[in-house]
Amino acid sequence: MSTAVILVSGGLDSCVAAAIAQHTHALAFLHLNYRQRTQARELKAFELLADHFAASARLVVDVSYMHQIGGSSLLDPDMVVPTDTQEHGVPNTYVPFRNANLLGIGVAWAETLGAEAVYIGAHQEESFYPDCRSEFIAAYQQMVALGTRPETHIDIRAPLITLDKAAIVQRGLDLKAPFDLTWSCYQSEDLACGQCSSCRLRLKGFAQARAKDPIPYAP
Repeated sequence: MSTAVILVSGGLDSCVAAAIAQHTHALAFLHLNYRQRTQARELKAFELLADHFAASARLVVDVSYMHQIGGSSLLDPDMVVPTDTQEHGVPNTYVPFRNANLLGIGVAWAETLGAEAVYIGAHQEESFYPDCRSEFIAAYQQMVALGTRPETHIDIRAPLITLDKAAIVQRGLDLKAPFDLTWSCYQSEDLACGQCSSCRLRLKGFAQARAKDPIPYAP
């Protein structure tokens, strides 16, 4: 079975991407620490998911330079994490060019491993993030083709790109994805706050899928 590198934040979307990829690939799990607010909790979720999916390889990379650059409420404690899921323009939770950085490391590891694909849980419901659009994924694929060895072929796969959160939840339920092991909250590491935009989007997805979110939330 060929190998795929899975970008695993520890959140719901990357969990479902892994659940999809496991049917066709051996999984190499990749996680990046960039000193985000919930870094420790996301890392715990990554390790639990790697165990669950029996990842054939796992790699945790320190990219704390992204914290030094800043520009996001996920990195800067002086910025307020928004609670509105219907913001206009790019929200301050956007980490500048994050997915390009993550995919670059994923592709580098994939080329080293001889993997044929890199999976990312990006989806266009979050198209207010410019690096979660299908156009970005397509452009990155072209860059990978130009920037790797001539004999290398690595596909950038975003299997959730056209789905909204409810459809992603339903796909995960169909695949028996371990949602109880995931973490999506932007600002809490104990009980999910239920108020940040990520929690609200997640809860909305479960509600629309008529399912119960298994992670604990603050009252």
